[in-house]
Amino acid sequence: MNCDFDALAHDEHRWRASGAAVVAAVAIGGALGAEARYGASRLWPQSTGGFPLTTFVVNVTGCALIGIVLAALGHMRAPARLLRPFLATGVLGGFTTFSTYAVDSQELIEEGHPGTALLNIAGTLAAALAAVTLTAVGTRRLFAGREGSR
Repeated sequence: MNCDFDALAHDEHRWRASGAAVVAAVAIGGALGAEARYGASRLWPQSTGGFPLTTFVVNVTGCALIGIVLAALGHMRAPARLLRPFLATGVLGGFTTFSTYAVDSQELIEEGHPGTALLNIAGTLAAALAAVTLTAVGTRRLFAGREGSR
């Protein structure tokens, strides 16, 4: 078996450079998304014991945007290689906050509001899934309509 070690080393170097660019795109996007989420929490603080509306709106909005972004990128002929990791994984992954959703629910239970916690758990899950599904389907139909009218 003949092995070209120079070619393997070149491929590994190219792969590492590519991997580093993806990690950087996700990190930069994640920082921007987390800053936007933090801004939302400062603009609309949540009250203790009440429904965590800010976290709910951030998560549902982020999921809706993920549906749009991924469907739109799927219809692009040649999207930039780092666009999906930057926007979907980075910005919108950093913007949505399902860890806060879990902590909010746990705190509601500990504070004696199990009904509100259950509403948060089920409502966020249902609304987030509906948001990503509806926006992805709607975006795909929009693109299909444009392609059909050409």
